[in-house]
Amino acid sequence: MDDDLVYRDATDLAALIRSREVSSVEIVQAHLDRIEAVNPSINAVVTLNDSALAAARAADEAVASGTDVGPLHGVPFTVKDSIDTAGVLTQRGSPIFGGRVPTADATSVARMRAAGAVLLAKTNLPEFSYSTESNNLLTGRTNNPWNLDRTPGGSSGGESAAIAAGMSPIGLGTDLAISVRGPAAQTGIVALKPTHGRIPMTGVWPRVPRRDWHVGPMARSIRDLALGYSLMAGPDGRDAFADTPADLDTGVGAGSGRPLRVGWFTDSGLGPVDPEVAATVRAAAQALQDAGAHVEPVTIAALERDNPLAAFNKQHVMELKPAMAEVISGHEDEMFTMSRAMLATPDTSIQDYVDAEQAFERIRDGYTEYFRHFDAVLLPVLPLPAHAHGLSELVVDGQTVDATHVQAYTVQFNITGMPALSMRFGTSGDGLPIGVQIAAARHAESTVLQVASLLESVSPVRGLHPQL
Repeated sequence: MDDDLVYRDATDLAALIRSREVSSVEIVQAHLDRIEAVNPSINAVVTLNDSALAAARAADEAVASGTDVGPLHGVPFTVKDSIDTAGVLTQRGSPIFGGRVPTADATSVARMRAAGAVLLAKTNLPEFSYSTESNNLLTGRTNNPWNLDRTPGGSSGGESAAIAAGMSPIGLGTDLAISVRGPAAQTGIVALKPTHGRIPMTGVWPRVPRRDWHVGPMARSIRDLALGYSLMAGPDGRDAFADTPADLDTGVGAGSGRPLRVGWFTDSGLGPVDPEVAATVRAAAQALQDAGAHVEPVTIAALERDNPLAAFNKQHVMELKPAMAEVISGHEDEMFTMSRAMLATPDTSIQDYVDAEQAFERIRDGYTEYFRHFDAVLLPVLPLPAHAHGLSELVVDGQTVDATHVQAYTVQFNITGMPALSMRFGTSGDGLPIGVQIAAARHAESTVLQVASLLESVSPVRGLHPQL
């Protein structure tokens, strides 16, 4: 097993394959060996693609023949088990879907394969992708590779743990309120939730509530996020929300000729934050300033008035409950904790539903005003580092809060549809990754990636990996 290969990023691996310095077979086998070595203790990978090595051999033959190849030719990738993969189990974290084998790839998977990437494996998730921890009755619980007693988050926790532990260089997750960014922060990798609709949700389940679900790349470098996003973005003619041309970008761009303008905050009405998390955000703000950006602390007045998590919790229940009840009907003995909790949640009144939608509109307006003056916003991803498994309450900066508070700083970008990125920039006193979040206006992915790339270049934690 080549430890160097399993911690290279996808861009580097693709270059090695194109130059024939290393074969796709060697790289895929190194990752399969890594899965065999560390997955039993982490349980991030739930299904291997039996055709991965055959696809790698075909990739090497194409390179040897001089065929033009795609930007990820021969590079292995992994996929959250809620995203359809043709001929490979996609079981959605529930015995209700045990043994399910799709006949077609999700659009996002098909586009990765078209770029030459080799499907390696499927990764764990919560039941129906609906929890901030990755645990279910069918494939069990995933552990954080930095500390097996801590969660790697959810719902894309299996994907984040696999990448952090060297089992995969790049992968696909989905995000309803936290689900690529939170797990990335908890395991020390990077993840991008693009603008809503940028990457089609075709072939991804669940899609309710559709206005909030996103597909996003997860990786170990910002350049890999940029590459993965560029390959998957754009309409597919089937997802009505995916209606924006892939090349439409409203970002600042690297050649703007002026400093980036970045505001930052660690509260703004969203609730308590661990002091180490707040310190990491401040350190990232200082690093951006030192690198030439215009940086200043800000408040978002709309967030002071309307708490996005509270509004989200009121609204999405009424959209998700009927869809969940339909799936579970006749399978009540196969329900896990979150589906039971969801179905037991009281219905939201029509007045509360409307109030929540109006709160969302005020938050969207608030950020529209904010982006008249700033290019990006910097803030926590999570209010604390990775916590222990199975907690119903958390203590954050001396305050006891419900465990759903982990979504307090991420959900606003789902309900606004704005692009947001998670990356590590610090380490807690007990050795756990701490992330920061960067967001920008809708369709300004280039700005998010530019700020993140700048931070990555001065990161004090670049290249750190868990010791397994």
